[in-house]
Amino acid sequence: MPTAQLAVTLPEETWIADLSTRFPAATFRVLAALPAEETGVGLVEITAPDLNDVLSRLTEATGVRVFEVLHRGEDRALVQFETDDPLLLLSIRNSRAPFEPPITIVDGVADLEITASHDRLSSLSEQLRTFGLEFDVRAVRTSMDPDSVVSDNQRELIETAVERGYYDTPRRCTLTELADYLGIAKSTASERLHRAEGAIIRAFVSGDDG
Repeated sequence: MPTAQLAVTLPEETWIADLSTRFPAATFRVLAALPAEETGVGLVEITAPDLNDVLSRLTEATGVRVFEVLHRGEDRALVQFETDDPLLLLSIRNSRAPFEPPITIVDGVADLEITASHDRLSSLSEQLRTFGLEFDVRAVRTSMDPDSVVSDNQRELIETAVERGYYDTPRRCTLTELADYLGIAKSTASERLHRAEGAIIRAFVSGDDG
């Protein structure tokens, strides 16, 4: 299943975009968030050298219904908030694509990671555009479930080959040594490796997890 890393540019009129652009040295890490019908509640960790100024501005922010400082240090605070501007949360909710916290926001740009099917990632992109959110795809990777790609024997062989240095450069283990270690014929080891490597490469190229 693909995992996409997105950089979402938040609209200037939203409170967190305004706050993070006013204080570009600050980092906002949304640790948890829950969208309601028209609002959103969440937990954000704010790290800033001018933390007093950030929190003071937060009290005046349009779009923040209520917030509570749960913990505070010299340059770090944990804040629970409720907002009228949960555009990013609503986009994720409407696409039914689960995000992986934290969402990190710096200078008006939110970095987040989404693992979902291609259809739901496509739906998320549509939802982001619907809410007027511009975004860049920074990376896409595909995770594979080894149990669904290779057999138990192939998996054991691959894992042992990695552990003993067969895939190192230069190799620390020959095919003959690997076969002897596992107590199988060299031809059997070669065939299993070839089949396992082929299955893994095909799954990687196709983006299929089995």
